[in-house]
Amino acid sequence: MAREIVLDTETTGFEPREGHRLVELACLEIEDFVPTGRTFHCYIDPERDMPPDAEKVHGLSAAFLRGKPKFADSEVVEAFLDFVGDANIVAHNATFDRTFVNFELGLCGRVEICETRWVDTLALARVRFPGMANSLDALCRRFKISLADREKHGALIDARLLADVYLELKGGRERKLELAPAIMAQAVGAARQAAYGARPRPLAFRSTDAERERHAAFVRDVVKSDTLWKKHGL
Repeated sequence: MAREIVLDTETTGFEPREGHRLVELACLEIEDFVPTGRTFHCYIDPERDMPPDAEKVHGLSAAFLRGKPKFADSEVVEAFLDFVGDANIVAHNATFDRTFVNFELGLCGRVEICETRWVDTLALARVRFPGMANSLDALCRRFKISLADREKHGALIDARLLADVYLELKGGRERKLELAPAIMAQAVGAARQAAYGARPRPLAFRSTDAERERHAAFVRDVVKSDTLWKKHGL
């Protein structure tokens, strides 16, 4: 099975080299484009203030984040790396998330996650829908994925939405239909291999005693062989 991690982040701003940091990190595991139900999620103390414009986007205040684990704490960095393992990472506008994740990894002396492991759904969307709006919200509306549960941007809800968008970008409903012939073939194969035993409740005879006697006389006097009928219990 192809294991991938859908990832989303929330931050204090746009550029870590200007002092901005991660404040929320969420990952969702998928196998063969289907969510497994396993997730990783944490809020992170950025050790700095929260710009008002950033708080308007995700609703996370400095007061809420104060005292949360720092990225370098094992419950964040170790747990994150263990969850991701060697899987590829799916993100929307992956350059942004990769820059922040690798910046934080660098600060605590960890190896960066190389660019070749990142799958950018924004790039996939631009190939499929050139010249169109391809934000996560726009793609959800285009694919009729409900945004009802989302009031502000949040890393975990956005990762779940992105998993649905990624499925659609990779084939969506058509991919599900492609599985139907394989499932049918598997069912037919299982049926062919099944052993057929005696019927647990044999059906009652539909013929009368007189009809069965006439049939026996026909087999004896005309056909002159009852091998076939004996084989099938007739």
